[in-house]
Amino acid sequence: MSILPILIHPDPRLKKVAEPIEAVTDKLRKLADDMLETMYDAPGIGLAANQIGVLQRIIVLDCVKEEGEEPRPLVMMNPEVIAESDDVGVYDEGCLSIPEQYAEVERPAVVTVRWLGLDGQTHEEEFDGLWATCVQHEIDHLDGKLFIDYLRPLKRQMITRKMQKLKRELARG
Repeated sequence: MSILPILIHPDPRLKKVAEPIEAVTDKLRKLADDMLETMYDAPGIGLAANQIGVLQRIIVLDCVKEEGEEPRPLVMMNPEVIAESDDVGVYDEGCLSIPEQYAEVERPAVVTVRWLGLDGQTHEEEFDGLWATCVQHEIDHLDGKLFIDYLRPLKRQMITRKMQKLKRELARG
């Protein structure tokens, strides 16, 4: 397994729509393993393929945060929200591609998601709380949307300028 470099906003690849996955292959299984390792190393609770420069519809997530609780890594290919609650939840969201920046985002509190698993089967599950927020955030990535796109223009521009400055500093070493 490998830890992959995570793209930092603004990067045009983060705004592109990812391509659907046609079939589960060994190459995709390796990509999923590398994405999980990258996500855990970051550390984060979700990662979309766009964030590592791969424009395919695959996300990984694991929202188990309690000490001593078993991790629950999920790999979803071609995930889609097929139902959502009228109730909304507000979370202070962050993103591995927008480090150390957080903002409250309102999303449906409960969603039902259908996806293709690494086993080649279609799966469906209802998510709530942090899991619901995370899966929607990651699916947004696959559609070229970032959590800051939900913010007011001034706040979004401020965060983008901070990220441009961070990228310049990282480039200098």
